[in-house]
Amino acid sequence: MLTHHQMDLVHHGAEPEQARLVVYGVHGRTQSPQFFIDLAQRIGVDGICWWLPSAAGHSWYPGKFMEPFESNQPQLGQALAVVKDQLCKLLDTRDDDGAPVVVFGFSQGACLLAEYLLTVQPAVDGALLHTGGYLGPRPRSFDAASEPGLSGRAIELFCADEDPWVPLHRVKDTAAAFEGLAAVTTLSVYRDEEHHIAEDAVARIREYLRRHARG
Repeated sequence: MLTHHQMDLVHHGAEPEQARLVVYGVHGRTQSPQFFIDLAQRIGVDGICWWLPSAAGHSWYPGKFMEPFESNQPQLGQALAVVKDQLCKLLDTRDDDGAPVVVFGFSQGACLLAEYLLTVQPAVDGALLHTGGYLGPRPRSFDAASEPGLSGRAIELFCADEDPWVPLHRVKDTAAAFEGLAAVTTLSVYRDEEHHIAEDAVARIREYLRRHARG
């Protein structure tokens, strides 16, 4: 059986050298990079270079995101390592004139990115987290990194008030954790029961990406 490390990193959209913005998009359970390719068409912002990792078996970890860490291993550790390796390469190859790098996760992908961002606090230029929160069964606190840290970074979170998989209280705790690290945090809550990205959220995401795009 393939591991996450053996899966392809898929490119979509603008070439890196011509990109106005780089988006690292992490899909959810049962999904693939095609989820973000379709979403990119809905968003309709030109000049974005999308880098899209692929989960082995279409799932980053087997259980629910609020289960104990050990119950989701070894896949969870492998998934976090893939995010670290791929995102570090994107950030390390960015020069002073390079396009900003934003991370974007949906559902299981948003949970994975929330965990990585809060614990590692990499030098991303922003983050979009739709329907996800940090991992584990209990509320947690996170210490600010000395550098680069997330201070001043725009972090936008989205969630339905009655999502069947992601409880709103954990998303609120996650937003508070980012605020505690001095990130500029926005949480949009929708009266909805569907596990999807609604058109209003697409419009907000579109504006966010336009604001962060170079030029």
